[in-house]
Amino acid sequence: MKVGALFSGGKDSTYALYWALQNGFDVECLLTVFPLNPESYLFHTVNIWITGLQAEAIGLPHLTTESSGEKEKEVLDLERLLKQAKSLYGIKGIVSGAVASEYQKRRIEQVARKLDLISITPLWGKPPENLLLKYIESGFEIMITGVFALGFDSSWLGSMLTEDKVAELLVLKEKYGVNPVGEGGEYETTVLYAPFFKKRIIVEEYEKEWYNYWGILCIKKATVVDK
Repeated sequence: MKVGALFSGGKDSTYALYWALQNGFDVECLLTVFPLNPESYLFHTVNIWITGLQAEAIGLPHLTTESSGEKEKEVLDLERLLKQAKSLYGIKGIVSGAVASEYQKRRIEQVARKLDLISITPLWGKPPENLLLKYIESGFEIMITGVFALGFDSSWLGSMLTEDKVAELLVLKEKYGVNPVGEGGEYETTVLYAPFFKKRIIVEEYEKEWYNYWGILCIKKATVVDK
């Protein structure tokens, strides 16, 4: 089946793409929405520009659109992007990395139904700890680029997701109710390499921005290089 992959460049959407490739889907394109509102309800925002480099490293066409980032209006922006993908590539389905967000899953399904597309969510309902360990075991190189909940500090920014970090996330779950996979917006990530990448991404320059209990790592310069 020809599909498009909703792609934020974070760990979940990248692993969902990997799953689709591993399971025989013909992934025709990557689909990214660029929210103008940093507090978008539906879409990833931190370092979203780097999806262009990731698409280059992966070797797939990359369709993008901007969104106001306003609640519910974002759905119309997603619809516009999926219409374009259906027209250009003849996709029959859409793969996304939704894990536990009913808000996200329902809105993707809403647009998919309207456009006669099948919504495929391979990570849905999977235990967060199992997913994180699976990403690491599969060889994903995942940088933590934003933290937005109590329990985190600035040392998390720029760190790589490892088994030790997963253990720390489970502690934060017990102490502060943090969702270990970050599905509640507790943290955001950027994938620098995965097994299906043809090239890898090197972060060359970045700046940390910290505000009391939350912060982001702004990637200022990154390069696509050979493996």
